[in-house]
Amino acid sequence: MPSRPKYVFDTNVIVSALLLPGSVPRQAFDKAMDDGHILLSQSVILEIDKILRRPRFNRYLQEEDRLRFLALLVREAEVIDATEPINACRDPKDDKYLELAVAGKAACIVTGDSDLLDMNPFRGISILTPRQFMG
Repeated sequence: MPSRPKYVFDTNVIVSALLLPGSVPRQAFDKAMDDGHILLSQSVILEIDKILRRPRFNRYLQEEDRLRFLALLVREAEVIDATEPINACRDPKDDKYLELAVAGKAACIVTGDSDLLDMNPFRGISILTPRQFMG
């Protein structure tokens, strides 16, 4: 049986997928969950957790529901350790996605961040917008 593809989603796409049902980020997220595995690292989980705790998101979804989503995501995702430090992105905060993609042998990174999109491809890994991922 062939292995399922692995995908890295940046925090903004994951948060948009949660808060905006029916959106392109949500469609991309659902496709990735159906077709393969989403990769997470501890640093990405911590960033998602920090963002989801922001009170401004209460108008979309209560914090308890947002954190329940994160717990389910962590349980369903493949959590790995990034093994190689990478300092390649013009925004150093985005290097964690490159590290995760390389360590996990991801098929692609899904992001709306131009700092990452401008690097497409990175070491043979495609970097796509949610819309491009939906292809």
